[in-house]
Amino acid sequence: MTAGGRPAEPEVIWSRPQRAGRGPRPAHSRESIAAEAVRVADAEGIEAVSMRRVAAGIGAGTMSLYNYVPRKEDLYELMVDAVSGEYEFTPPTGDWRADQLALARQTRALMHRHPWLPRLLSPVYGFGPNALRYLEHSLDCMAPLDAPDAEKLELVAAVNGAVATYVAGELALAERARTLPWSEAEEQGVRTAWLGSRLATGEYPRLAAALTGGGPVPGAGLDMDAVFERSMSRLLGAWGS
Repeated sequence: MTAGGRPAEPEVIWSRPQRAGRGPRPAHSRESIAAEAVRVADAEGIEAVSMRRVAAGIGAGTMSLYNYVPRKEDLYELMVDAVSGEYEFTPPTGDWRADQLALARQTRALMHRHPWLPRLLSPVYGFGPNALRYLEHSLDCMAPLDAPDAEKLELVAAVNGAVATYVAGELALAERARTLPWSEAEEQGVRTAWLGSRLATGEYPRLAAALTGGGPVPGAGLDMDAVFERSMSRLLGAWGS
């Protein structure tokens, strides 16, 4: 162990005691530390999360925080696992696609509540206690699917990756709309008119046919919930068929 409680060798935060070193009962918990980090990230973005900021928020010294959380990466892991505890698990219905779609909806809502989450999703931060419960539940829901468990885990990763990408796009669109010096409707009108002028040249016949056939027009208002449902259903439909 190095100065400040930081490990000198690779270590998993979950294998550590709540607080390194001897002394009185720990004044803080991982739950309170994670909750403060999540609060900061929700309010100001992941960039605002620092050991100093979190320590101040829970009333601790920055160096003493390292006795609980040796690295900022460990803090991120605590954050991801804390919000992973927000899932509500219901008994499997027997329809594994419906169950996975329901979980995907929860994941989307979770990412909207915590917009920083898509940036931290990775195998590094995905194996805390709450995340393990999520994975176990996902596999339980997929018991009817005739496929190796390893492939089922690949499906879970594919769905979560697709949800993260989708939500990242939604968040980017919302942020852009907030910063426009004109209304979003005015922006969409100009872009739709420009696109229409390009399609009218006849240079993009397949694209023109797709868009005039009821496809989504880039820049126009979309029912993002409906698009999400269709996208996830298509992804899930490609497995086990």
